[in-house]
Amino acid sequence: MSVESLLIWFLIGAVAGWLAGVIVKGYGFGLLGNIVVGIVGSFIGGWLLGRLGLLPGSGIVGSIIGATVGAVVLLLLIRLIRRV
Repeated sequence: MSVESLLIWFLIGAVAGWLAGVIVKGYGFGLLGNIVVGIVGSFIGGWLLGRLGLLPGSGIVGSIIGATVGAVVLLLLIRLIRRV
């Protein structure tokens, strides 16, 4: 994996994590936390949207949309687990 693709991956993770934190109010983990939430969310979003047959599009915008959907799901799961 090249340095450029790794930086793009981190950028998509940071944007998706930040957007998910805005959507799911009260969950902001800072820059590093948002990157982790976004990257994990991209795996969840890719799997979930693939299983549902929904494709958010191609390119960086589609990647951010899919990662954001997964990150929102992840944050909602974290919220659910913390309540129990």
